Amino acid sequence: MEAVTHFMNDTVEFYRWSLTIADKRVEKWPMMSSPAPTLAISCLYLLFLWAGPKYMQNREPFQLRKTLIVYNFSMVILNFYIAKELLLGARAAGYSYLCQPVSYSNDVNEVRIASALWWYYISKGVEYLDTVFFILRKKINQVSFLHVYHHCTMFILWWIGIKWVPGGQSFFGAGINSSIHVLMYGYYGLAAFGPKIQKFLWWKKYLTIIQMIQFHVTIGHAGHSLYTGCPFPAWMQWALIGYAVTFIILFGNFYYQTYRRTPRSAHKVAKPVTNGVSMATNGYNKLQDVEENGLKQQKKGRAKRE
Repeated sequence: MEAVTHFMNDTVEFYRWSLTIADKRVEKWPMMSSPAPTLAISCLYLLFLWAGPKYMQNREPFQLRKTLIVYNFSMVILNFYIAKELLLGARAAGYSYLCQPVSYSNDVNEVRIASALWWYYISKGVEYLDTVFFILRKKINQVSFLHVYHHCTMFILWWIGIKWVPGGQSFFGAGINSSIHVLMYGYYGLAAFGPKIQKFLWWKKYLTIIQMIQFHVTIGHAGHSLYTGCPFPAWMQWALIGYAVTFIILFGNFYYQTYRRTPRSAHKVAKPVTNGVSMATNGYNKLQDVEENGLKQQKKGRAKRE
């Protein structure tokens, strides 16, 4: 018990010390004065993962088609704004794409980049709705470990990023990821219109490939900074490398299970991919094709209208 007490005290002292080197520009920004709001929202998310399926167990699934169309295209706009602000802000500030230390000045371009990164952090909290929509539509099988791991850790880890390093090379990974999310949520939004549009969405497979390329680029970029001694916090670089490795393993397994191990015939009726972690969109699934007596019949699940 005494060891636990010492550990808790040391943790509190370390946190207090870390606040002395945190970015003073962001401490008054919404959600940034304390980790409590971020952790509370994340705990509510995990609670909904447990309670949501129980609540929906004896209820019909919601359709939510219009809601999902609005949500997905809103995320397209938000991520496009973030990517645009990071690109233009970095160019105006003369950022290097290979080595860029963090500047804690109140220069207009530095604050612009920090603000865009804050919106990026907020977007990760909004993405919790992906899971909420799955559960309300009773697509529980699509809420995989990768899906939950990706959503929960990104929101929490980017609070840390904004608190201590809202600038410098942080813009690089966030800019790439936001650009990819423009494509992803654009795909989800189009898929939510239904089978008439889905048949033209041939590029779902490549979303996962692009994401895996992103993780390799992240490792290479962080590794180059460490090798050259770039004055960007080394702890952040090592954290990015370790985090990216976990995603390469998990996304690689998903890609193999979905596109390599699955027979080719199954690919023809595969459902759209969501966030690179399942074969269904975060809002809409194709009607399931079921073979019965040698003939294909369509089975429609009853769904509540909005």
